[in-house]
Amino acid sequence: MTDPTRVRSQAALTTSTGLIWILLGTVLAAICVAVLLTLVGLAPVVAWTGVALVVALYVGLLIVRFAVRPGSRRLVAMASVFGAIALVTLICVVLISGSAWGSLG
Repeated sequence: MTDPTRVRSQAALTTSTGLIWILLGTVLAAICVAVLLTLVGLAPVVAWTGVALVVALYVGLLIVRFAVRPGSRRLVAMASVFGAIALVTLICVVLISGSAWGSLG
């Protein structure tokens, strides 16, 4: 039995060309870089490290799109890199916020 409502049964993870992951990845990476660049004044090392990691992960997303054969393996890899971009940014923002919060007291 296959359940079409399962997360792993989505078209973005089964039949997509990967273009949607490139488009959404571009938007996400741009937002993440913009957020991290606004935080450079609070913790430059963490912010610039985050920017570098986001850019590297975005390049990785592009490499996966064009280097891995079409199919669910490529799409799951692209989705994972997409999630990693968000996770790296979240970790950097939390670290910067924690250091800024600590310097208040």
